[in-house]
Amino acid sequence: MSIHTPPPELSRRSLLRGIALAGGLAAFGGTLTACSSPTGAGGAGGAAGGTLTLALNRSLVSLDNKLNQFDAAVTVQRAVRQALTRIDEKLTPQLVLAEKFELTAPTQWTVKLRDNLAYSDGTPVKIDDVVTALTMYQQVNGSFLASFFPEWPKVVPVDDKTFTLETESPFPTLDYVMANILITPAGANQPQELQDGVGSGPYVVTAANRGTGEYTLKRNPKYWGIAAKIDTIEVRFMPEESSRVVALRSGQVDVIDSVSPDAVKQLAGLSDIKVETVDGTRLNQLFYNFRKPRSHPLANPQVRQALSHAINGPALIDNVLGGVVTAAAGPVPLTLAGAVKTGEYVYDPTKAKQMLDSLGVKNLEVKIIWESGEFANDASVMEAVAQMLGDVGVKATLQQFEPGGDILKWRQGRAGDWDILGNGFPSPTGLASTMMQGMYAGTAAKEATRDTYHGYVYPAITDLVVKAQSEVDRTARDKLLADAQKAIWDTWPCLWAFVPKAVTARRSQVEGIALTPANNYDVLNVRLGA
Repeated sequence: MSIHTPPPELSRRSLLRGIALAGGLAAFGGTLTACSSPTGAGGAGGAAGGTLTLALNRSLVSLDNKLNQFDAAVTVQRAVRQALTRIDEKLTPQLVLAEKFELTAPTQWTVKLRDNLAYSDGTPVKIDDVVTALTMYQQVNGSFLASFFPEWPKVVPVDDKTFTLETESPFPTLDYVMANILITPAGANQPQELQDGVGSGPYVVTAANRGTGEYTLKRNPKYWGIAAKIDTIEVRFMPEESSRVVALRSGQVDVIDSVSPDAVKQLAGLSDIKVETVDGTRLNQLFYNFRKPRSHPLANPQVRQALSHAINGPALIDNVLGGVVTAAAGPVPLTLAGAVKTGEYVYDPTKAKQMLDSLGVKNLEVKIIWESGEFANDASVMEAVAQMLGDVGVKATLQQFEPGGDILKWRQGRAGDWDILGNGFPSPTGLASTMMQGMYAGTAAKEATRDTYHGYVYPAITDLVVKAQSEVDRTARDKLLADAQKAIWDTWPCLWAFVPKAVTARRSQVEGIALTPANNYDVLNVRLGA
């Protein structure tokens, strides 16, 4: 049985968990239970061999996701390191290292590790590795994954394979969020990006060059699950999309990610190329810097809204982004569970000028920063935005950072000042609550360590989001999330935002890619056909 196919126990779990959540946990028993073939597609044939070459649009600087969590990186990282659960292409949690992940009390999940788990060096996966992983993700500075947790669960061992995850408040989506915590042997884990070390995944790293973003992965001969279908995975970093497209068409690479609309048009109709497209869960936005002093014009939400009226979103979508994205209609994508429409970005440059004049804003200058490859056609978008702002009397300067540079320090306010950030924020769980927790649930304590999302701290909004995260009744939780989204929209956090589709292109002999809305896939099931 493939892990992508929910077993009968999962259907029962969904029903029971729905009863538990809707009824205020009047009944427990919701269980994520393992099927007989835990990972990889079942059936005859086994490993088929061959080499798969992936060309990424951003440099993979680590095979650990504490800091480096762009979409395509997840595909490679999870080939080496695994979590207790994973989120599949239907945005449903599936078991990986866990044999069972069960909600057994309002503030308790019971987890059992599989009996045969081992790392690539043959050592067993232990409960202490989970304890250490949670500690390292808490301690690392600047991790957006850490922001997904309204509180960190405490691991309480029951026996050598079973433990509970205990929280002060209910955490009914913990099985989703734990899919992001990759497990490493406790003695080798650190509160930073790991450049080496073993994992429990179907592949091991045999060559790595962080500087060039090139890696070689070989099938793990000691993998505890069903063997991978491909012998070798070669990972390449190609920042220029034109180079990736040429390499794909010529057969130098087999798969490219984050394909732009222009590239899709070039590849459409080619018999030896297949393009995969699904509705995405990522929010791409031009986010304001909320660390400005109160005297600064951008500290005023009316000024922020006025600037949005200068942005011709429809023109950007049609002429720059190829018509394959949608303008955001709220602070999170509507594709996420629990998302609601709260408003829209309206292009009205006359109104923008009038609002700025009435607010006494003259000769405003803004600095826009972003990292190359953050989203398709990012530089063209930024250039167009700068011109649109100029049309209403606002001077915009642009600063582009290369991948692997020091933009993280800038985002934390540690390297230089800026006003607007071109950035993307994924929701690897498919839940609105996760993205809202990460982006909008800032606190003064988090801001002291620069772990908020660009200084966004509104205590009343944070309280709503945290309360929603701990609400076990789904209807009540969605109501709290809706109220929080409306409150967030009123603060006007973005100059403009849009939701792209997840797109990847592959050579036709590459089979078994099940692209998720989070723009990654499980390489374990990928194979090379004739």
